[in-house]
Amino acid sequence: MLEVRNITKYFGGLGAVRDLSFKVEKGKIFDLIGPNGAGKTTIFNLINGFYTPTSGEILFRGESINGLKPNVICRKGIARTFQVVKPLSRMTVLENVMASAFCRVNSVSVAKEESLQTLEFCGLIHRKDNLAKSLTIGDRKRLEIARALATRPEIILLDETAAGLNPAELDQAIALIRKIREGGVTILIVEHIMKVIMSISDRIHAINYGQTIAEGTPQEVANNKAVIEAYLGEAYA
Repeated sequence: MLEVRNITKYFGGLGAVRDLSFKVEKGKIFDLIGPNGAGKTTIFNLINGFYTPTSGEILFRGESINGLKPNVICRKGIARTFQVVKPLSRMTVLENVMASAFCRVNSVSVAKEESLQTLEFCGLIHRKDNLAKSLTIGDRKRLEIARALATRPEIILLDETAAGLNPAELDQAIALIRKIREGGVTILIVEHIMKVIMSISDRIHAINYGQTIAEGTPQEVANNKAVIEAYLGEAYA
């Protein structure tokens, strides 16, 4: 469904991503991991059009999306969440999701109906009339996912969805991610929390300094010497 092919991105003389390649299969949960500063969010920004690659190509369903604007890429079926959630704070939870639904529909009534269904799916229906600024961090993370789902994506990019959650909220987040995949949406996720990584991922791609260091099943990557060195240092490897 999604192919990142030999992508390189320079900011001045800094190579944030260098000759990186991976493929995300339809219906799978593909995890992108790496230490802080490894280039994970930069890759998301390249995929959804915030940045244009210095070289290389990004293909969605076999079609190049290099250079397309984020709104065009979203309409093609790629949605994303952000590590730092920024809802429309003075609008209600329902209005936040409706704003995203207008990506696909022109009718207020249809946007409202679809948004209510999305909030039910994400476990936020009881918060629909609350102002977004009043939500806890856990509910803001769910709202971020709901807003992305309201655009009817074929693939969703989740950027540290579980960060800052307590244990109960973490279990709820894992259940929601699984439910999204069961609903037919392919998932590319950036995550640091091992409980999430090991329990939901079909395949993991590990990077460091913008380059690939390993790819495989969760167990294969967890036991990879280069990955252990990148996270914990040579002494632990």
